[in-house]
Amino acid sequence: MRLVIKKLLIISAPLLLLMSCGNNNKTSPTNTASAASPKYSSKPFDPAALLKYDPKDADKRIDQFFHKLHEKSAFNGNILVAKHGKIIYENALGWANHLTRDSLKINSQFQLASVTKTMTSTAIMQLMERGKLKLNQDVKDFFPNFPYDGVTIKLLLTHRSGMMNYVYFIDDIYRKEHRNQRKGLTNAEAMDMIAQYKPTPFNKPDKRFLYNNSNFMVLGSIIEKVSGMSYADYVKENIFKPAGMSHTAVYSKAVYDKIPADVIGHDRNSWRYSVAPNFLDGPVGDKGVYSTVGDLYLFDQALRAGMLIKPATQDSAYTPRNPMIRGHFNYGYGWRLFEAPGQMVVYHTGWWHGFRHIFVRDLKNDVTIVLLGNLVNGSLLHLDDLFKLEGMPIIRKGAYNGNGDTAED
Repeated sequence: MRLVIKKLLIISAPLLLLMSCGNNNKTSPTNTASAASPKYSSKPFDPAALLKYDPKDADKRIDQFFHKLHEKSAFNGNILVAKHGKIIYENALGWANHLTRDSLKINSQFQLASVTKTMTSTAIMQLMERGKLKLNQDVKDFFPNFPYDGVTIKLLLTHRSGMMNYVYFIDDIYRKEHRNQRKGLTNAEAMDMIAQYKPTPFNKPDKRFLYNNSNFMVLGSIIEKVSGMSYADYVKENIFKPAGMSHTAVYSKAVYDKIPADVIGHDRNSWRYSVAPNFLDGPVGDKGVYSTVGDLYLFDQALRAGMLIKPATQDSAYTPRNPMIRGHFNYGYGWRLFEAPGQMVVYHTGWWHGFRHIFVRDLKNDVTIVLLGNLVNGSLLHLDDLFKLEGMPIIRKGAYNGNGDTAED
């Protein structure tokens, strides 16, 4: 009997192997999601090695592109382009402050505006992983006097809360009541004003996507409440330090009478309109992080290395959470998304007080692009050729028109 079974096993083993191979061949071509899934690095994380760059090795095509963008379209700012974990181009073009004619340096700190949201969402996901909060928790669990029902952390992360924009609401109060506009208000003070005045929301929670700074200011407030730390201290200890981001900090006008950064924002497509920080530069979480192109690259690489949040958590953050806009655009947890067959790009734009940025992470082609600018004009509308140079999808073509894709950056 044993001999018969042994013979049957010897005969059937090759057949089982062939069946297994056949099944694998059937399923792998249809698994299109894997083609665009993020590539998480298993290499040791070494900030100093990642930031190594010799201008002699600059990609000449990219250099030519940006000098043209600087000369023809008045791009003024700092640039970093990396591919497969290596910086292939880095430069600083123009002035940090036009009035004093101070030149930008590669480690100049820019107010990141809404690029800050990517760090706020990372902090929220960290706290979720550590069991400090749940994404389905209501804001009232943390702030009982919050005036809106049914607003969860998940709805804040995805811009589906329906809240009004606190920037306009608080600006109106300050002007009507003749409040001191030089002193920044804190997140706690902003939350108290919302509780006191109960401004009318735009719509009911989870009705639709509506990009809104209020969502991430509230998330910044939740981070402070849950961690028992200021937002600035939490992200410093849990994001900036682990990622080696030594040139990054949170500067709030509620803490600093004068923001200790040398780069000045210029608005209205003119150097004449330099923008001084005011009381609205107090709340943080939706904005407030100041950083460099190099440190944002380290943030990108620390995420790819799984150092800040787990790969599965990142995959969740990069999952579309809204109906698709114009066939390609969406929003996850604190990240804008561009999707196409076999492609996946996560990114964020920023626009605040004379600063205009885009931070792009092509997860399939392993490309990182960081553009930080301090002159608001149309220069960042002309990036199609740059994306083509790097073999990327053209993620921003036609993306500046309507439907909330870039509104209120």
